[in-house]
Amino acid sequence: MIDYLIVGCGLAGISFAEIALANNKSILVVNDDSQNSSKIAGGLYNPVILKRFSEVWQAQEQLELMNKFYTHLEQKLAEKVDFKMPILRKFFSIEEQNNWFAASDKPSLAPFLSTSIITKKYSGIDSPFNYGEVLHTGYVDTASLLDQYREYLLDQDLLLQETFDYEDLEIIEKGIRYKNIEAKHIIFAEGFGMHSNPFFKHLPLDGTKGELFVIKALDLDLDVIVNTSVFILPIGNDLYKVGATYNWKDKTDLPTEEGKQELVDRIKEIINCEFEIVSHFAGVRPTVRDRRPIVGTHPTIDSIHILNGLGTRGVMLGPAMAKALFENIEQGITLNKEIDIRRFEKRKK
Repeated sequence: MIDYLIVGCGLAGISFAEIALANNKSILVVNDDSQNSSKIAGGLYNPVILKRFSEVWQAQEQLELMNKFYTHLEQKLAEKVDFKMPILRKFFSIEEQNNWFAASDKPSLAPFLSTSIITKKYSGIDSPFNYGEVLHTGYVDTASLLDQYREYLLDQDLLLQETFDYEDLEIIEKGIRYKNIEAKHIIFAEGFGMHSNPFFKHLPLDGTKGELFVIKALDLDLDVIVNTSVFILPIGNDLYKVGATYNWKDKTDLPTEEGKQELVDRIKEIINCEFEIVSHFAGVRPTVRDRRPIVGTHPTIDSIHILNGLGTRGVMLGPAMAKALFENIEQGITLNKEIDIRRFEKRKK
C-alpha cells in the first residue's frame, strides 16, 4: 500500500508530490494531460495586485516557501525553471505615480514596492510617466517544469499515464483502492477537471479562460517584465510571452478571435513597435469566486482530499497550499478557514 495516489500533474499535483516525497512518503501520480492551464500559464510570481496596488493574500509566507520549493526542484531536475526578474508597472499618469507612493507607505506593501521611480527608457515603449518596480518577482517556466517533472516521475516509475476512472475507485478500510493500487489517501489535483469528480463537483469551482501570445518584436528591447493591463515577458531571441485575457463564460481551451483582438489592442497600448504573433494559447484557470484555493478532506470519507482552485497564482500558491494540506492530513494541523472546503458547507446552512 502506498501513502498517496495523486490525480493530476499540474502545479498543484507537483507541489503535493514533492512535499510527500520530501517527507519520505510513497506516491503514484495519475495524469492524462487533459488540463493545460498550468502548462500554458504565464508563470509570473508577484506579491502585489497591480490593478489595485494591494498585497496578495499571505504573500510573504508564500514567497518564502516558493523560493525554497523551486530551488529544490531545480537541483533535483538539474534544470533552470525559476527566473528572477523585476516587474515594472508602467505609469500612465502622475496620479498613478502618486497612488504608487501612497501604496508603498503601507506596512504590508513596503517590502514589495520600490520607492525609486524607474526612468530607464526601453526601446519600443513610450513611458513619459516612467515605471514603478515590484520587488521579489520573476517567473517560472511552467511548461518546462511540467515536462521535466513528468520525465522524472516516469524514470522513477511513479506516473500512470491514463484518464482517471472514478468508477474504479473503491473505499476500503484503510484507505482507497484504484484498480490494483491501494493507497492510504488520494489527492485530487485536477484543476478545472474537478467538474467531472463525483466527490467534489458540488464545490463552486469556476473556470476563467485565459489566452496568451508569444510574439516576436525585433525593435522591443526588454530585460524586465512590464505589467499593465497585460504582462510582457521576455523569453529570449526577441520573443515575448504576452497575456492574459479573462473570460468567465467560455470554458473551452481553444484560442478565439475575440481573445486575439483583445490582446493585440492591449499590446498596442504599451508598445509602439511592430510585432508578429508566433503562437496563441488558451487554457481554463481553476478559479473560485472568493479568490481562495479549495483545500481539504471529503466531509464523510477521510481518505479523499482535494487541492485545487489555485487560479492565476498557482506558481506562488501551490507549494504553500500543498504544505497546508499535507500537514493537515499527517499532523492534524487545522487548515486556514479561508482555504478549507468546509467554508462552503457553512454557507448552505
